[in-house]
Amino acid sequence: MAKFEVTFNTDFNRLLAYMDSRILESSVSASFEDSSYRVYNGVQCVVRVYERYSVFGSNRLSLTLTLVGYENQVFVSVITSGGSQGVFFKFNTIGEEAFLSKVIDILQSYRE
Repeated sequence: MAKFEVTFNTDFNRLLAYMDSRILESSVSASFEDSSYRVYNGVQCVVRVYERYSVFGSNRLSLTLTLVGYENQVFVSVITSGGSQGVFFKFNTIGEEAFLSKVIDILQSYRE
């Protein structure tokens, strides 16, 4: 499992639309799996799950994108999982780290 978190001063819906399109464009095998969206007292929260094929692990791995926003503050959490091999211990997490690295690049390009 690999994780990255950051906070932005931006529009919640604009960042969500940007992330959704860029994640799906980041890999030919990337797919949108499911999502949940709620608003409580002006606080927006969305959780989205994506998958893609990992050549390194010869399997699919997942990426969970969570955005929590209030006014123009948006907290972003990205967690990847599932690309490792092994029954009792995780090894070969290259696919997870590569997927996360692409999303970090997407977040950095949004910031610029």
